[in-house]
This record gives sequence, structure tokens and C-alpha cells, in this order.
Amino acid sequence: MAEDKADVLLLGPAMPLIVEGIERFFTLHKLWEAKDRDKLIADLAPRLKAMAGGGGGHAAIEGSFLSKFPKLEMISSFGVGYDHVDAKWCAANGVTVTNTPDVLTEEVADTALGLLLCTVREFPQAERYLRAGKWLGGNYPLTASLRERKAGIVGLGRIGKAIAKRMEAFGLTVAYHNRSKQADVSYSYFPSVVELAKNVDILMVVTPGGAATKNLINAEVLQALGPKGILINIGRGSAVDEAALVKALKDKTIYSAGLDVFADEPRVSKELMDMDNIVLFPHLGSASIHTRQAMGQLVVDNLLAWKAGKPPLTPVPETPWPPKK
Repeated sequence: MAEDKADVLLLGPAMPLIVEGIERFFTLHKLWEAKDRDKLIADLAPRLKAMAGGGGGHAAIEGSFLSKFPKLEMISSFGVGYDHVDAKWCAANGVTVTNTPDVLTEEVADTALGLLLCTVREFPQAERYLRAGKWLGGNYPLTASLRERKAGIVGLGRIGKAIAKRMEAFGLTVAYHNRSKQADVSYSYFPSVVELAKNVDILMVVTPGGAATKNLINAEVLQALGPKGILINIGRGSAVDEAALVKALKDKTIYSAGLDVFADEPRVSKELMDMDNIVLFPHLGSASIHTRQAMGQLVVDNLLAWKAGKPPLTPVPETPWPPKK
């Protein structure tokens, strides 16, 4: 069991709930505030057993950095995605990585449907039309509709399934692509993203990041989605080839797109921002007070479980508990 007031290295800025929670039960060290980062690392290296990190803007947590801490046991990461952590290295070196799933599922699914509605019905564009005084000169042009559309989900995990339920409630037929077919759903399964795109006209991307999904949505997929097609990305920006998407929108290869995530966020390409047939959200998926508080508490609770010698609450699949060394 970890000793009382064990050291925790917080790798980047975090919400007050996380900072205060860690400070209450641990000796907290803030890496980004260190006057001498290298000295702090050297001082902690012989004894540090736990870290916390994740969240927007945090740098990758690579094996080359983690290897400086030979006694490391635990990394509590904020967010459901953990592609910023070298989980493979952690698994090989007996380090448990936790994330914050489940508590954000419903919020992200709500955002996904909101983004879809905004994209199909052009609600943000229509509001700008009104604010510009253009309604005085005539009604906003008629928009596309969800009626008689088929939706495809790329990545049918917890969030994907929550989105699928909402889509069904809107009268949409749902199909999906996953690494493998799932036995607990009745939705049509397609073994490739291209085949899924050929059979739907809404493509909802809910994949994690990382090398396995980088540019998964490419020019071939967009061509298969077709001129009525709408692409929604609520997963990771790296999953979509943004250059191919820009070209597909310019050439009207697809009808429209809605993005909550980007390849180099918070930087968004001018080409995307200059387009009218796209809706852009600043990574709002889980960004409500209620959900972010729950995510932050889970970061702390995972550390507390580890401190008490209990299994962490939400270890990622690559680093199941107990760790193997």
C-alpha cells in the first residue's frame, strides 16, 4: 500500500477540484510551475509512484519520460481518451493507467446529436443570418433534413451506443463499424469504414485517437459517403484527414460536416473556418460543469483507491489491475 502523503506529480494545469483533491491527500508537485523542471524530476525520480495528467493541451506522456521514475505505479489521466499516454510502455513496466470513462458518456452523446442537428439544419448559420438583419429581406433558405436518412457510427463503444440510442429516437436507421462485430446490438455491421460509408449518408466518428485510427476517414471514405453525405466527428481530430475533408467539401464530394475535434486543436485551419457548409465546435463534448466535475473527481478517486491498496476504479484495457512487472 502506498504510504500516507505519497508524492503525486501533476503534469499540467488542472481544474481546482483535481488540484485540491490531490493536495488534501497527497504531496502535490506541479511540473509546469517548477522553476527548475529537471531538478524537480531528479528529486522525485527515486521515490515517485504516482502521476496525474491529461486534458486539453497536455503534452504526450512518453515512455522516455516515464522511465525516469523507476518506482512509478500509477498514472491517473483526465478524459476518456488516453492516446497521449504511452500505455504500451506502461503495460510492459507494470504501471497502471486510468482514465475517466462513463461519467461523460451521456454529455458527449448529447453534444453529438446537437452537432448533428446544427449541421443538418444549419442552425448556427441561420442564427447568424438573423443577427445580421437578413431576415428582414427574406426567410433563411430551406435546409437538409434528418428524414429518410441512414446513420453509420464508426466506433460503437459506450459513447457510440449512447449516440445510437439517440439517433434511433430521431427515427434514424443505424449501422456501425467496429474492430469486431458486437453480439449485444442489432444494428447492421460493416467490416470496413468504406463499406459503411457506402451504405449511409450520415457518418458519425466516435473513435479514440492513436496510430490505429489516424486518418481513418480519408478521401476514399468521403467519396463513398457521397454528395448527400454528412460527416460528424465527436471522437478525435486525428481520425479525419483534414486536407481530404477540405477538398471533399470544396468539391461537393460530401454535403456537409460537423466537427467538435481537430487535428491540431485549438488551432483550426483557416480553410475550415472560411467554409459555410460546415459547423465547428471548440471541443465541447464533455464540457459541462456537471460532467467535468465528475471527471475530475474520478481522477482523484482513482488515486485514492491506489493509495488505499485497492484496485483503481477505471484502468484502461492495456494496463489491467493488478499490474504485471
